[in-house]
Amino acid sequence: MPNKRYRAERLAQLIQREVDDILLKRVRDPRVQDVTITGVDVTGDLQQATIYYSLLSDKASVNEKAQAGLDKATGLVRSELGPRLNIFKVPQIRFEKDASVAYGNRIDELLRELHRKNEL
Repeated sequence: MPNKRYRAERLAQLIQREVDDILLKRVRDPRVQDVTITGVDVTGDLQQATIYYSLLSDKASVNEKAQAGLDKATGLVRSELGPRLNIFKVPQIRFEKDASVAYGNRIDELLRELHRKNEL
């Protein structure tokens, strides 16, 4: 069983690298211009992949526009992945905003606040 997990992790790394390249070079939609791919989860059967992304902006309108742009580019990204990955069947992909960046920022903010209170 470790072989299946290794294959899924390796495919996830390849997908992350290639999707980042595709978004940078092939997708011309200005809504996805500032998107950074932070990670990919691939199911054990290699049929579905969730691609996590982050943005520099925290504005809800920018997040919604980026999600709409990524949803629209899903077909292009998937069709570009086929020849690049050299696998039998390209997994279905879904883009999801990475909440870990906001979570990490919130923890940093709380630690700074706690540090300020201890100095007083």
